[in-house]
Amino acid sequence: MGEFTPAADEALKAARSMCGPLELAEISNRRGSAVWKATGPRGVASIKLGTGEAAEVTAREASVLDQLPGYTVTAGRFDDGVWYVTPWLAGPSTWEVFRPVRKGDGGRGDALEAAVELCRAVAGLHAEGWVHGDLQPQHGIHGADGTVRLLDFAWSRRLGSTPWTAFDGTMIHLTAPELAAAIITGPQPVDTTQTADVHALAGTLWTCVTGTWPLDYEAAGLGRGTPVAEIRKAIATRAVPLAASTPWPTLQARLRDVLLAGPDDRPSAVELADLVQAVDAWSGYAS
Repeated sequence: MGEFTPAADEALKAARSMCGPLELAEISNRRGSAVWKATGPRGVASIKLGTGEAAEVTAREASVLDQLPGYTVTAGRFDDGVWYVTPWLAGPSTWEVFRPVRKGDGGRGDALEAAVELCRAVAGLHAEGWVHGDLQPQHGIHGADGTVRLLDFAWSRRLGSTPWTAFDGTMIHLTAPELAAAIITGPQPVDTTQTADVHALAGTLWTCVTGTWPLDYEAAGLGRGTPVAEIRKAIATRAVPLAASTPWPTLQARLRDVLLAGPDDRPSAVELADLVQAVDAWSGYAS
């Protein structure tokens, strides 16, 4: 993985002012977007750089963080793109909390609690008038105090605003059918919605339970090499059935209802939290 370039010196200075002398660990570096974990004696920060096409996406995400309560961000531009620094969010992701469930090692009570907390975090974002737009299993971080902080706001928007000129979707496997259809038929720019967030939220929890995406592509004749555009069309027309695997039937039954519902029939995020909370963690499991 690459090193910081000299052009990112301002990002390093901002991180040092927060943390002191730094130790850097590169977390990801792909498609023009790079993230480092910066650790120092006074704290831990996340440093993100966006270059090329990712520059304006990074700038958009920094703008969202600057507007959200409970988040702190320092951002700037350099010749090659955009950077921002924000405190590191400590704790396991929802995907990590569910790992014992996927392995059959228990942990169902903790997983249910985490699922409810994630739903409530999304509900809180929605109550503030925002759409997240890219909910995934790794995008909720569960703190030691029981709160969940969301990550990756690059495709987030405040209701009533459209901060992009074109939208072609984020995680295709969690895209709501009506959103996939809007991307195909236009007109652009397509707006993300809170109800599409709820679809992605249910799909995220399904994936955390099973370890696989909610849709059975093989049953629809869609192999691994299928182009995204073809997958999007199949999702838009509901031509891909839900996966049949139900290692946690009582929870997945509630998630299935959400994933099969049309946008007007889906629960809100707070209503989904109540549905998930009503699941009995100790009954209704496949042997």
